[in-house]
Amino acid sequence: MQNMRGWIGRTAPWLMLAGVCAAVQPVSAGDYDKAPLTTEFVSEMSRDYGFAAEQLEQLFTKVERKQAILDAISRPAEKVKPWKDYRPIFITDARIKRGVEFWKNNEAALSRAETEYGVPAQFIVAIIGVETMYGGNTGSYRVMDALSTLAFDYPPRAPFFRKELREFLLLTREEQVDPLSLTGSYAGAMGLPQFMPSSFRAYAVDFDGDGHINIWNNPTDAIGSVANYFKVHGWLPGEAVAKVAAVSGERVDEGLSPALDPVKNVGELRELGWNTAEPLSDDMPVTAFRLEGAQGAEYWLGLPNFFVITRYNRSVMYAMAVNQLAELLVEARGNN
Repeated sequence: MQNMRGWIGRTAPWLMLAGVCAAVQPVSAGDYDKAPLTTEFVSEMSRDYGFAAEQLEQLFTKVERKQAILDAISRPAEKVKPWKDYRPIFITDARIKRGVEFWKNNEAALSRAETEYGVPAQFIVAIIGVETMYGGNTGSYRVMDALSTLAFDYPPRAPFFRKELREFLLLTREEQVDPLSLTGSYAGAMGLPQFMPSSFRAYAVDFDGDGHINIWNNPTDAIGSVANYFKVHGWLPGEAVAKVAAVSGERVDEGLSPALDPVKNVGELRELGWNTAEPLSDDMPVTAFRLEGAQGAEYWLGLPNFFVITRYNRSVMYAMAVNQLAELLVEARGNN
């Protein structure tokens, strides 16, 4: 993240700079310049959040509508892969090797994050590994283009992306950065941990204490931000994430959770034929699920920390990939 000089009050110097550049090189109107929805949005940001309307209007002369983004988000969802096919996407020798290297290179920050937030280093590394291959693939779209395209040209989720566009402009003002300089995914997810702007403003932290939050190319801030996200969402230090279950009887399927949220506790599941090698408290709420593994059906109990991981991405298989990658990173690091 590149900081801009000359920050003045609550106005945006990146727009002043754009004006200087425009005097040197003519700039053609952007795809959203003076569009009705843009005008309405600019009015809201000026009225409710103190932005100068003329400066925002100037910004939108540089914003581009990206058809590739609309194509990507409108593409029919792929058939959900079974666990035996999903797991190999994220659990690879290359991802484990690079994770060990990332851990080694950022050991001090990871150790401090574990101490301050109670989140073990391996889970922080695993999140960043699954999300962006440790920063190797953080997205190449300008966030301003992505969010504007989806806010103004994708009606099914326009309210959500309009909110994220608002949050993005607020964070660029707070962090004193040029909104046209920041890149991310086609949906506007940003940096090593792929935070949406609203998550950035709620959970990202200045972990290196330099006065700015940079999750794009500052691993220390990214590490602290992931750890803070987990802590705020209820991570329990020292507790496991998931336990394999042995099942028996004719009522096993009655215990399966219809969604991610836990609906039964350990005691209730035990009565339906679910058991674990290690004893768990009867009153602990858990998510019970079955996966199609390479060796056949696998039955698992997702514990409270499993539920925390699903706050990052609401997917059982995502949480399992993060958990198992974390375990393998510990094992690989111990063998180095």
